Amino acid sequence: MKALVVGLGSSHRGDDASGPEVVAEVAALRLPDVEVMVMADPAALLDLPRSVDLLVLVDAMRSGAAPGQVAVLTEGELPPGTAANTHELGLADVIELARALDRVPPRLVIVAIEAAHFDHGMPMSSAVQEAVPAAVRTVVEVLGAAGG
Repeated sequence: MKALVVGLGSSHRGDDASGPEVVAEVAALRLPDVEVMVMADPAALLDLPRSVDLLVLVDAMRSGAAPGQVAVLTEGELPPGTAANTHELGLADVIELARALDRVPPRLVIVAIEAAHFDHGMPMSSAVQEAVPAAVRTVVEVLGAAGG
């Protein structure tokens, strides 16, 4: 099984940096058959290679939960138009478009980290920074459960 882990976000917008931070730590693990990449804009997901069996997206979002909470979601659990982060298009909208264009791999999982703020030029909040190791473990568990 081939897996791709994508960290969505920007290192210059507070908790939006959590996706790239988690992916950097997953990359350091050098897991077999797992590729990693960072994207600032989820619309770039439309250009991903079709040769992966599992796509794990790691992103900061606001759902009303406590900052730093890590959740595992499927694409169906993201309401359309979800303002998950600072991206131009919401993640749910991009996934829906990718599905319509047959650009979604057989399995898609979202590891979401509840954000406190997306302030430009600010570091991650302490709650989100403290949640990064838990999010890394969650990604590794998702990969393990899928046979990756």
